Amino acid sequence: IEITIRKGILTVVAPIEGTPAYKAGVQAGDRIIKVDGKTTKNMTLMDAVRAIRGPRGTPVVLTILRKGASKLLTIKVVRDTIAIQSVKYHLISPGLGYIRVSTFQSRTTADLRQALKVLKSRTRLTGLILDLRNNPGGLLNQAVSVADQFLTSGIIVYTKGRIPSQNMTFTARPHPGNGRFHMVVLINGGSASASEIVAGALQDHHRAILLGTHTFGKGSVQTIIPLTNRAGLRLTTALYYTPAGRTIHHKGLKPDVKLAFKRPKQVAGTTTRSPRTLSVRGGKAQLHMSRKRIKDDNQLRMAIHILKHWANYRRYLIGARRIVPAKTPK
Repeated sequence: IEITIRKGILTVVAPIEGTPAYKAGVQAGDRIIKVDGKTTKNMTLMDAVRAIRGPRGTPVVLTILRKGASKLLTIKVVRDTIAIQSVKYHLISPGLGYIRVSTFQSRTTADLRQALKVLKSRTRLTGLILDLRNNPGGLLNQAVSVADQFLTSGIIVYTKGRIPSQNMTFTARPHPGNGRFHMVVLINGGSASASEIVAGALQDHHRAILLGTHTFGKGSVQTIIPLTNRAGLRLTTALYYTPAGRTIHHKGLKPDVKLAFKRPKQVAGTTTRSPRTLSVRGGKAQLHMSRKRIKDDNQLRMAIHILKHWANYRRYLIGARRIVPAKTPK
């Protein structure tokens, strides 16, 4: 999981897909009140990390305060070695592709390019869904280069601090062929940092419609200043801004089409998590997204509906942006 201190409380930014915390049911926005019965009040971020980490196969018990829950939740997580597949992809139907980016790692852009190459080899791509839900961020350079794959010019993100040396600007370069399809980006409260940079750039350049719920709001630049006795000071020196000058930090991004994830009806003996994605291991059968996967994800269904009826939704890419409650097509 990615964690942070928000308003003095240890808070989950997002559980990374496929990890023990994700499988155990930890959700974005959960506030961790205790770790193995020990209160997290006044606990530093690094102390919390040390408490949660441990040998593979051993359990850690998290006491969670979750919005909307009537009581504290107790979640047991069994530690394991973490292996993350950053990019997954599917064909939804002829012309429509889906790419899921779970984190921004060193190979994310290369894997994204490969995903686009495979999708384009199987169909004439007219629409793409970029899924950034529960993506807690990662490497800045990868966020910039991912956004750059879908833009032809202009600012992707810039930083602004108190002194000129903290000011940086990242711009896009032309990529022939990657601007010929329509895009919907899926976001939620677990979309943070690098994923907000990508979504914000595509939104401000009117390149994509953002669908889902308000993002986390994590966009600060921090500098480590060495002190004596091997100590250090982590100081916030600048903030990230979208091309239109919107600050991400503590504000997040608002979707163009507001639609909360609706959990599918639970079948006896099974559990549901929000939202789920499937692995792609190569081959035609795995490449095509299952009907059940689409049926169980109302946000995904709405994104498909938008791409299939693009002319009716193109107004969201022009002029002032509005938050519009949406009804999911059946």
